[in-house]
Amino acid sequence: MAGVTTATPSPTPRTRLSPAQRRTQLLELGFRLLATHSLDELSIDLLAEEAGISRGLMYHYFGGKQGFYEAVVQHAADDLYARTAPPDHGEPMERLLASLAGYVDYVVANHAGYRSLVKAATGGNDNLRAIYDTTFAALADRFFTADPGGLVIPDTPAVRLLIHAWQAMVEDLVLTWCDSPAGLSREDLLQVITTSLPALIDTLPG
Repeated sequence: MAGVTTATPSPTPRTRLSPAQRRTQLLELGFRLLATHSLDELSIDLLAEEAGISRGLMYHYFGGKQGFYEAVVQHAADDLYARTAPPDHGEPMERLLASLAGYVDYVVANHAGYRSLVKAATGGNDNLRAIYDTTFAALADRFFTADPGGLVIPDTPAVRLLIHAWQAMVEDLVLTWCDSPAGLSREDLLQVITTSLPALIDTLPG
């Protein structure tokens, strides 16, 4: 129609991320890539290409390949710790079950990436191993935190030794179950790993 003009739609403004947001985005991308790549295969070039940014920006955020490795592992460890937090209320065994359900679901959802992180952490790199050990020590400490809704577990060297072994068993069992369930449902698996801890503690002298 004469005299009528059609306005051209304005382009959608691109959201500008803060440095902290961009760094977190890159860490999450790095962890997602672990589903199809080993940690050693995650190069600066690969991540820069996937993220659509320059190699220089990657070096700016992480200082290099090793710095990126450590940041990805720490990010994953922090995420695991948060996702396995027990609920604030409920019976002790219910809270333990909820925490372990968070762990199982996390490993299932990130199976390849989690396995790659475990392999890297046990592969001789002291910094990656320290992140792994610190995280699992923090998970164990939850049992001894003053918490009226938690399990009643005495804080003794023997109990801590047993919990450390139980954690290793749970990790190996869940990873193996992901590859070959052996007829166990998710609920079966959770029942086994949840009830095994108090049962093991009951075997200790005294």
